[in-house]
Amino acid sequence: MGKNLTKRSEDYSKWYNELVVKADMAENSAVRGCMVIKPYGFAIWEKMQAELDRMFKETGHENAYFPLFVPKSLFEAEEKNAEGFAKECAVVTHYRLQNDPDKPGKLRVDPNAKLEEELVVRPTSEAIIWNTFKGWVQSYRDLPLLINQWANVVRWEMRTRLFLRTAEFLWQEGHTAHATEAEAIEEAKKMNGVYAQFAEEFMAMPVIQGVKTESERFAGAMETYCIEALMQDGKALQAGTSHFLGQNFAKAFDVKFATKEGKQEYVWATSWGVSTRLVGALIMSHSDDNGLVLPPKLAPIQVVIVPIYKGVEQLDAISEKVGPLVKELKAKGISVKFDNRDTHKPGFKFNEYELKGVPVRLAIGQRDLENGTYEVARRDTLAKETVPMDEVVAKIEFLLEDIQKNIYQKAHAFRADNITEVDTYEEFKKVLEEKGGFISAHWDGTNETEEKIKNETKATIRCIPLATENKEGKCMVTGKISPKRVLFAKAY
Repeated sequence: MGKNLTKRSEDYSKWYNELVVKADMAENSAVRGCMVIKPYGFAIWEKMQAELDRMFKETGHENAYFPLFVPKSLFEAEEKNAEGFAKECAVVTHYRLQNDPDKPGKLRVDPNAKLEEELVVRPTSEAIIWNTFKGWVQSYRDLPLLINQWANVVRWEMRTRLFLRTAEFLWQEGHTAHATEAEAIEEAKKMNGVYAQFAEEFMAMPVIQGVKTESERFAGAMETYCIEALMQDGKALQAGTSHFLGQNFAKAFDVKFATKEGKQEYVWATSWGVSTRLVGALIMSHSDDNGLVLPPKLAPIQVVIVPIYKGVEQLDAISEKVGPLVKELKAKGISVKFDNRDTHKPGFKFNEYELKGVPVRLAIGQRDLENGTYEVARRDTLAKETVPMDEVVAKIEFLLEDIQKNIYQKAHAFRADNITEVDTYEEFKKVLEEKGGFISAHWDGTNETEEKIKNETKATIRCIPLATENKEGKCMVTGKISPKRVLFAKAY
C-alpha cells in the first residue's frame, strides 16, 4: 500500500487533501461543497463527541433537538444575526415535486406548491431555539436554562475543503439563558475553557484563549470568546467559539422571566459551538509525511497487532497467543485490533496503519513466539523495540500515555517557536511573509486599522489573548496608544 503522499514542505494544502482521502477519512460527494465522512473519519468524530458530551453534562447541560428549518420571519427577528448569515443561507421555497409534462421520466418543482413562508435551512439555531425558549421560561425558577444540540448545519460555501470548510457540517451548539449578565458572561467564558481543556487534553493541540475583535464577532453577539490553534504550515485555525449574546435574542423573541421580586426582566444569553472542523485541526496539528499521527485518546484503534506467518498452523499458534492479550487490553478500555486478514501481506498492513495514525503497533512472528516477545512500534517517533510478552501490557499502557504527552509537547514547542513579537509594520510584514505563525503586535483598537492590515497583508487579528498582561505600547501602524498586544496570523 504505497502512500505516495505529497510532502508537507512541498505543498501543505495538497498533502492535507491527499491524506484525508488516502487515510479513508472523507471524500467529496455528489453534492457540490458537501462531504461524505467515511467510517474511520466518523469514528474520530464519535470519540470527540463522546468526550465533549461528557464534559457538557458534567457542567450541567442537557441535550435536546430542534428543527432543521427556520421560518424566515423568525430568522429575521434578530437583525444582526440575520444580516450576518444572509449570504450563506439555503432556502426552501416549495414543498412538492411533480412529473414534468414536457420531459417524460423527469421531475420539476410543482409551481402550485409554493410555501406561504420560505424556510431557511439552519446555518445556526438561535432563532428557532429562542422562539422555543419563550415558552420554557416564565420565572427565575426556570433559570439557568442549559441546552445543547448535536446537529448538522448548512452554510453555503463555494470554496470548500474536507472537514475545514464544507457547505454542510456536523457540530454541537450550546444555547443558554440566565437571570443576570454576570452569570451569562461566566457561562460563555466557562464553555470556552471547556473547549480549551478538550483541545489540549484530548486532541493534544495547544490553544490560545482570547476574545475576538468587534469585526470578527459572531453576528448578534456582544462578545465572542475563542480558542485559536496554530497549524504546521504557520496558519491559524479557529477551533471553537463561545458567545455572550447579551439580551439581544431575548428582546427579539420576547423571552422574559419574573424575578424573585415579581418584576419582568429579559434573560441573558449565550451560545457556543465546535464542529467537524476539529477533525481537520487534529490532522494538521500532528500528522507527518507518512500519514496521520493521532493522539491515543481519540484514535479509533489505539493498538493494532499484525501477525507474520507462513501457513495456517503458524497463524493459529500466533492467534492462540494473541487472544488473551486482546482480551486483557479490551478489559482495560484499550481499543485493539488483531489484523489476521490473509488477503494482505504484513508490509501492506504496516503501511496502512502508519498512514491511519494508529498509535501503537505490535508485530508477532514465529521467532517472537519462540522468544516470548513482541516487536512494538510507536507511531509518533516510528521507534521500534522488542518487548517480553509478560511486560507488553504495561509497555502499551505507558506508550499510550507517553505518545499523548509527546505529541502535545511537540505541538506546543512548535507554537512557542512560531509566536513572534514585532513593533513595526515593516517588521510585521516581513515576519508574515518569511516565517508566518502568530505575530504579537500592538493595535490601536480601531476597525479602520484592522481592515487596512487585513487588506494589505491578508492577516487578521485572531484574538486578543485573555492571558496576556496589559502592557501599553504603540500601534505598529498608526503609532497611537495600545493597551496590550493582540495576535495576528493568516488563517483557515
